[in-house]
Amino acid sequence: MRIAPTALMLVASLATMAQEGDPDIRLVPATDEPAMIDAAQPPEPDSNQVRTVVEEMPQFPGGMAALAEYLRQHIRYPEEAREMKVSGKVFLGFVVEKDGGISEVVLLRRIGHGCDEEALRVVKAMPAWKPGQQGGKPVRVRYTLPVRFNLTD
Repeated sequence: MRIAPTALMLVASLATMAQEGDPDIRLVPATDEPAMIDAAQPPEPDSNQVRTVVEEMPQFPGGMAALAEYLRQHIRYPEEAREMKVSGKVFLGFVVEKDGGISEVVLLRRIGHGCDEEALRVVKAMPAWKPGQQGGKPVRVRYTLPVRFNLTD
C-alpha cells in the first residue's frame, strides 16, 4: 500500500503549488455545463463545386424504376454488337446540374462495338433530373450509371 501515500503526497504538493500562485497551474472549477468553444464557421463551399456525396442525391424523374424503363425504351442494340454477340455493361459518369440538367458525360468503362456510343447518346438525351441537395440548396453532383447490354433470343 505504498502507492496510496505517494499519490496523496503528489496531489497535496500540486494543490500547494497551485495555492502559492504558480502561473503554470490553474485550478478550474468543475461544472456540469458543456465547455463553450469559440469556433469560426467553416467557409461557404464553392457553389459550383461538383460533389460525389450529398445529403439528398439526385433522382431521375419517377425514381430508379423509371430510369431503367427509360433506358430499356431508348437503347437500340448496335448492329455490330448484335452480330459479334457482345454483351456487358458500359459505365458512364456525368454531372447532374443544379437545375437537373445533365453535363460532362464521359465513358468510364467501354465494351465497344457501338455500345459505348449508344449509351452516350441515350444518357445525353435524358430528361432533367431532380437535383441533389446539400443544406437545402441544389448542388452539382457527379453520378455514375451502368448501362447493361444483353442479347435476348
